[in-house]
Amino acid sequence: MKVGDKVRFLSEVGGGTIVGFQGKDIALVEDADGFAIPMQLRDIVAIETDEYNIPSAAEKQRRQAEREDQLRAKQSQPAAPYRGAAVPQQPFTSPKTGVQKPQEIKGGDVLNVYLAFVPVDMKAMSTTNFETYLVNDSNFYLYYTYLAGENGSWSTRSHGVLEPNTKFFIEEFDKASLNDLQRVCVQLVAFKDGKAFALKPACSVELRIDVVKFYKVHTFKDTDFFEEPALIYDLVRDDVPVRQMIVSAQEIEQALKEKVREESKPFDQKHVKVRKGINSEIVEVDLHASSLLDTMAGMDNGDILNYQLSKFREVMEQYKTKKGQRIVFIHGKGEGVLRKAVLQELRQKYPTCSHQDASFQQYGFGATMVIVH
Repeated sequence: MKVGDKVRFLSEVGGGTIVGFQGKDIALVEDADGFAIPMQLRDIVAIETDEYNIPSAAEKQRRQAEREDQLRAKQSQPAAPYRGAAVPQQPFTSPKTGVQKPQEIKGGDVLNVYLAFVPVDMKAMSTTNFETYLVNDSNFYLYYTYLAGENGSWSTRSHGVLEPNTKFFIEEFDKASLNDLQRVCVQLVAFKDGKAFALKPACSVELRIDVVKFYKVHTFKDTDFFEEPALIYDLVRDDVPVRQMIVSAQEIEQALKEKVREESKPFDQKHVKVRKGINSEIVEVDLHASSLLDTMAGMDNGDILNYQLSKFREVMEQYKTKKGQRIVFIHGKGEGVLRKAVLQELRQKYPTCSHQDASFQQYGFGATMVIVH
């Protein structure tokens, strides 16, 4: 904390602005009445600080003027690279002698980086433009590249250097551009200038942006970095890059093919038993889920029932032309859901087969015998 930071009290109601310090542990906080109150540093928290470049009303006007200048400069170019996008390109140069370097913050040597989207006008969510920011919540400089991907290829929307403990405006875009931003990537290289530091690994984080959220007011939340509500995506949290699951259409197609191949495998004969009857062999099939499945993790009751019925159909398809064949399906008593489903399948798909309750002495009340005609 430093002089000028706005803080609030943790142990009581109130707050103010830091106007000085007494020793290492006490800050003098000036309240709304102009009184300087000595407070332990552990009992206050900064809510507005220059480290995050939180804009005042004058700063907002300056930022709006910069956006208008960028737009005029963009319109004067013969061909703009991105629709509605400002693309800063700033090679890094070491601060000159006499120029104050960015102030480091306690705990800032742990890397935390965020991608943020801020509505320009929250009151007009259906038509408003949005601003894109990178938030560098660390004591490191960051080389960054911000890219958008489509059909396996990537295009650079912005690149440059982020200073420590700042938020950096990337671009402003309209809702017509949302489809171009469904998949983005941010690449980062962290370093410090003019002093030793712990090496951070370079990272590349891909994100899938849910464009539906840009039409809902409640998805934009209050944050420590903006006065306006913002939609925040973690890029690096406590030195660890956040990698969201990105599944391509090819991967989905491959998974579906694997599922078809798995379902087309012949029924495992360990679940089928054949024993001698009076006139013919009797096939016994145990349809209990615990017998058919090694694990039921991630499956609901509907998934389990569908799997049991698929195995019932496999056996029926195997024996439906073998006249006189007797098949006993052991489904258990339970609530009768599986039994009712089996009987319905028999009536609809195998009308030439008759069925009856299997022998109570051998199977209890939980089995049905099917006779193929």
